[in-house]
Amino acid sequence: MREIEAKYRVHDPEAVLTALREAGVTMGEPVHQDDTAYAPPGWDPGQGKRGFTFARLRTEDGVHIVTAKTPLANAMECVEHETAVADRDGMHGVLTALGYVPSVRIVKSRRTGRSGPIAVCLDDVRGAGVFLELEVLVDDDRDGRAAQEELDAWARGLGTDLERVTETYDVLVRPVPA
Repeated sequence: MREIEAKYRVHDPEAVLTALREAGVTMGEPVHQDDTAYAPPGWDPGQGKRGFTFARLRTEDGVHIVTAKTPLANAMECVEHETAVADRDGMHGVLTALGYVPSVRIVKSRRTGRSGPIAVCLDDVRGAGVFLELEVLVDDDRDGRAAQEELDAWARGLGTDLERVTETYDVLVRPVPA
Protein backbone atom coordinates (compact mmCIF):
# COMPACT_ATOMS: atom_id res chain seq x y z
CA MET A 1 0.00 0.00 0.00
CA ARG A 2 1.02 3.59 -0.58
CA GLU A 3 -0.03 6.39 1.70
CA ILE A 4 -0.42 9.74 -0.06
CA GLU A 5 -0.83 12.82 2.13
CA ALA A 6 -1.30 16.56 2.09
CA LYS A 7 -0.75 18.53 5.29
CA TYR A 8 -1.72 22.04 6.41
CA ARG A 9 -0.88 24.27 9.34
CA VAL A 10 -4.18 25.35 10.91
CA HIS A 11 -4.50 28.88 12.26
CA ASP A 12 -8.11 28.56 13.50
CA PRO A 13 -8.98 24.99 14.58
CA GLU A 14 -12.62 25.85 15.37
CA ALA A 15 -13.13 27.28 11.88
CA VAL A 16 -11.67 24.10 10.37
CA LEU A 17 -13.90 21.88 12.53
CA THR A 18 -16.93 23.93 11.44
CA ALA A 19 -15.91 23.67 7.76
CA LEU A 20 -15.40 19.91 8.10
CA ARG A 21 -18.88 19.51 9.67
CA GLU A 22 -20.37 21.55 6.81
CA ALA A 23 -18.52 19.26 4.35
CA GLY A 24 -20.20 16.25 5.98
CA VAL A 25 -17.14 15.02 7.89
CA THR A 26 -17.86 13.77 11.41
CA MET A 27 -14.73 13.98 13.53
CA GLY A 28 -14.18 11.53 16.36
CA GLU A 29 -13.11 12.36 19.88
CA PRO A 30 -9.43 13.20 20.44
CA VAL A 31 -7.02 10.33 21.06
CA HIS A 32 -3.51 10.64 22.46
CA GLN A 33 -0.66 9.38 20.27
CA ASP A 34 2.92 9.06 21.48
CA ASP A 35 5.33 8.36 18.62
CA THR A 36 9.05 7.78 18.39
CA ALA A 37 10.50 8.29 14.92
CA TYR A 38 13.56 6.27 13.92
CA ALA A 39 16.11 7.14 11.25
CA PRO A 40 17.67 4.32 9.22
CA PRO A 41 21.29 3.28 9.72
CA GLY A 42 23.73 5.69 8.08
CA TRP A 43 21.11 8.27 7.17
CA ASP A 44 21.86 11.98 7.49
CA PRO A 45 19.13 14.67 7.21
CA GLY A 46 21.13 16.35 4.44
CA GLN A 47 20.48 13.31 2.23
CA GLY A 48 16.73 13.85 2.06
CA LYS A 49 14.28 11.04 2.71
CA ARG A 50 13.74 9.49 -0.72
CA GLY A 51 15.17 6.02 -1.04
CA PHE A 52 15.40 5.37 2.71
CA THR A 53 13.03 3.44 4.95
CA PHE A 54 12.11 5.08 8.25
CA ALA A 55 10.35 3.55 11.23
CA ARG A 56 7.80 4.85 13.70
CA LEU A 57 6.74 3.28 16.98
CA ARG A 58 3.36 4.60 18.14
CA THR A 59 1.35 4.03 21.28
CA GLU A 60 -2.36 4.89 21.22
CA ASP A 61 -4.78 3.75 23.90
CA GLY A 62 -2.28 1.15 25.14
CA VAL A 63 -1.81 -0.36 21.66
CA HIS A 64 1.69 -0.26 20.14
CA ILE A 65 2.09 -0.06 16.37
CA VAL A 66 5.31 -0.18 14.39
CA THR A 67 5.31 1.37 10.93
CA ALA A 68 7.93 1.35 8.17
CA LYS A 69 7.64 4.15 5.61
CA THR A 70 9.66 4.48 2.40
CA PRO A 71 9.17 7.90 0.73
CA LEU A 72 8.72 7.86 -3.04
CA ALA A 73 8.28 11.13 -5.00
CA ASN A 74 8.36 13.14 -1.74
CA ALA A 75 8.05 12.66 2.02
CA MET A 76 4.23 12.75 1.78
CA GLU A 77 4.00 9.73 -0.55
CA CYS A 78 5.25 6.52 1.04
CA VAL A 79 5.09 2.78 0.71
CA GLU A 80 3.85 1.82 4.16
CA HIS A 81 3.92 -1.38 6.21
CA GLU A 82 2.35 -1.45 9.66
CA THR A 83 1.57 -3.95 12.39
CA ALA A 84 0.66 -4.04 16.07
CA VAL A 85 3.32 -5.22 18.51
CA ALA A 86 2.84 -6.48 22.05
CA ASP A 87 5.88 -4.86 23.65
CA ARG A 88 6.95 -1.27 22.89
CA ASP A 89 10.28 -1.59 24.71
CA GLY A 90 10.98 -4.89 22.97
CA MET A 91 10.23 -3.38 19.56
CA HIS A 92 12.48 -0.42 20.39
CA GLY A 93 15.23 -2.97 21.08
CA VAL A 94 14.62 -4.69 17.75
CA LEU A 95 14.77 -1.41 15.82
CA THR A 96 17.95 -0.23 17.52
CA ALA A 97 19.56 -3.68 17.05
CA LEU A 98 18.86 -3.27 13.33
CA GLY A 99 20.73 0.04 13.42
CA TYR A 100 17.76 2.41 13.53
CA VAL A 101 18.35 5.54 15.58
CA PRO A 102 15.56 7.17 17.63
CA SER A 103 15.45 10.68 16.19
CA VAL A 104 12.48 12.52 17.69
CA ARG A 105 9.42 12.03 19.88
CA ILE A 106 6.11 13.26 18.49
CA VAL A 107 3.23 13.62 20.94
CA LYS A 108 -0.15 14.70 19.65
CA SER A 109 -3.86 14.72 20.17
CA ARG A 110 -5.60 13.45 17.02
CA ARG A 111 -9.21 13.62 15.87
CA THR A 112 -10.13 11.58 12.80
CA GLY A 113 -12.93 11.45 10.26
CA ARG A 114 -13.56 10.42 6.65
CA SER A 115 -14.79 11.93 3.45
CA GLY A 116 -15.18 9.00 1.08
CA PRO A 117 -11.68 7.62 0.45
CA ILE A 118 -10.00 10.54 2.26
CA ALA A 119 -8.90 10.06 5.87
CA VAL A 120 -9.10 13.40 7.65
CA CYS A 121 -6.97 14.07 10.75
CA LEU A 122 -6.86 17.17 12.91
CA ASP A 123 -3.67 16.97 14.96
CA ASP A 124 -2.57 19.14 17.87
CA VAL A 125 1.15 18.39 17.87
CA ARG A 126 3.15 19.28 20.98
CA GLY A 127 5.80 21.83 20.06
CA ALA A 128 4.60 22.31 16.47
CA GLY A 129 0.95 23.48 16.47
CA VAL A 130 -2.30 22.29 14.92
CA PHE A 131 -2.41 20.59 11.52
CA LEU A 132 -4.99 19.19 9.12
CA GLU A 133 -3.73 16.03 7.47
CA LEU A 134 -5.49 14.42 4.54
CA GLU A 135 -4.50 11.00 3.25
CA VAL A 136 -5.53 8.29 0.89
CA LEU A 137 -4.28 4.72 0.81
CA VAL A 138 -3.84 3.31 -2.68
CA ASP A 139 -2.76 0.00 -4.13
CA ASP A 140 -2.61 1.12 -7.74
CA ASP A 141 -0.13 3.06 -9.87
CA ARG A 142 -1.80 6.48 -9.71
CA ASP A 143 0.51 9.48 -9.77
CA GLY A 144 1.27 10.49 -6.17
CA ARG A 145 1.75 14.17 -6.89
CA ALA A 146 -1.52 14.32 -8.83
CA ALA A 147 -3.27 12.66 -5.88
CA GLN A 148 -1.71 15.25 -3.55
CA GLU A 149 -3.08 18.02 -5.78
CA GLU A 150 -6.54 16.43 -5.57
CA LEU A 151 -6.25 16.40 -1.77
CA ASP A 152 -5.15 20.04 -1.90
CA ALA A 153 -8.20 20.98 -3.99
CA TRP A 154 -10.44 19.23 -1.44
CA ALA A 155 -8.74 21.12 1.42
CA ARG A 156 -9.03 24.46 -0.39
CA GLY A 157 -12.72 23.74 -0.91
CA LEU A 158 -13.20 23.98 2.85
CA GLY A 159 -12.74 27.76 2.52
CA THR A 160 -10.62 28.13 5.67
CA ASP A 161 -7.20 29.64 6.30
CA LEU A 162 -4.82 26.73 5.72
CA GLU A 163 -1.07 26.90 5.11
CA ARG A 164 0.20 23.89 3.16
CA VAL A 165 3.35 22.32 4.56
CA THR A 166 5.51 19.67 2.94
CA GLU A 167 7.43 18.53 6.01
CA THR A 168 6.57 15.53 8.13
CA TYR A 169 5.98 15.84 11.88
CA ASP A 170 9.45 14.54 12.71
CA VAL A 171 10.90 17.60 10.97
CA LEU A 172 8.27 20.05 12.24
CA VAL A 173 8.84 19.28 15.93
CA ARG A 174 12.64 19.39 15.72
CA PRO A 175 14.18 22.65 16.95
CA VAL A 176 15.92 24.69 14.26
CA PRO A 177 19.68 24.83 14.91
CA ALA A 178 20.95 28.27 15.93
